Amino acid sequence: MEATIGPLLPLYRRERAAGRALALGVLVHTAGSTYRKPGALILIADDGEYAGLISGGCLEGDLREHARTVIASGAARTVCYDTRTADDLLWGLGLGCEGAMQILLLQAGPTNGWQPLAHLAAALEAHQATAVGLIVESAQSEVRTGSVVLPDGAELSSQLAPSLASAAVQELLRRVAAHGETAWHEQAGWKLFVLPLALPPRILLLGAGPDAVPVVDLAARLNWKVTLVDHRAAYAVPGHFPGAERVLLARPETLPDTLDLAGFTAAVVMSHHLPSDLAYLRVLAGSVIPYVGLLGPAVRRERLLADLGAEARGLQGRLHAPVGLPLGGRSPESIALAIIAQLHTVVHGVKVQG
Repeated sequence: MEATIGPLLPLYRRERAAGRALALGVLVHTAGSTYRKPGALILIADDGEYAGLISGGCLEGDLREHARTVIASGAARTVCYDTRTADDLLWGLGLGCEGAMQILLLQAGPTNGWQPLAHLAAALEAHQATAVGLIVESAQSEVRTGSVVLPDGAELSSQLAPSLASAAVQELLRRVAAHGETAWHEQAGWKLFVLPLALPPRILLLGAGPDAVPVVDLAARLNWKVTLVDHRAAYAVPGHFPGAERVLLARPETLPDTLDLAGFTAAVVMSHHLPSDLAYLRVLAGSVIPYVGLLGPAVRRERLLADLGAEARGLQGRLHAPVGLPLGGRSPESIALAIIAQLHTVVHGVKVQG
């Protein structure tokens, strides 16, 4: 699992602007059936407001009480919940999840430059893969529980104990960032949990008509980054798509010079304008975007592919038309849900149907 930082950012930015410390909760270990898995994050302010989820909402209230202690003292602590007993006698919460979780709570505030939040937020803004290390257990006085290990050159790296600043630890951070999987590193006296940043997928929507609005809205709920392109000035209006990262007025043939197409996870052609859709497909046939969706019925797809001629071979194995999973419904919202559902399978490595 990876650290998804996007949902935490509004609360982080609000509290940082006010100069108030927060508690960052990191799910580091699970056993049995749990709502979230290692790498899940929750951010808790001193007033009890929180962002992110560790459970389905049933443990967060208790966790807030522990968080206030961490914020006040600055000392990290580990909180464990075990709901594997049938009667749930220990917590009396009646969760029925039959799982156990270990959560590390650490302070992020002015005294430590709001790390590791500041590093993760900056990497997300730059869309740059990274990973951070967190000391979960330590029997060494010079290595405190809750210590943060950042990649070489980042703030705080020069303040670490020599054993934490080792080349082996830095190599592990690089490896975890590259592969996107959490990892543990143990050394005499301490245990380090390493989690990578989850970079959101970048989706390219080619056509900014009214039916693109619910697609962008659903994608934004998932913290995906959407770029819209349309050649019509009346459609390419940023104010129509507040959840989009970018809205561009551009002709299809200019896309390779306007955007880094290699940076997109998927592209969906939905301009409802046949010549424009043909031009978009021609550009995408020469790109390396792994998923290309095309809105419209099969007869329209066949006409466009016939017009592409030999260039259509560049879309083989990547084109999904009609775009979206067969969920039923014909409203713009239903079609948007079908499109986002299919894209979700692509993002998470599930075999795409259709």
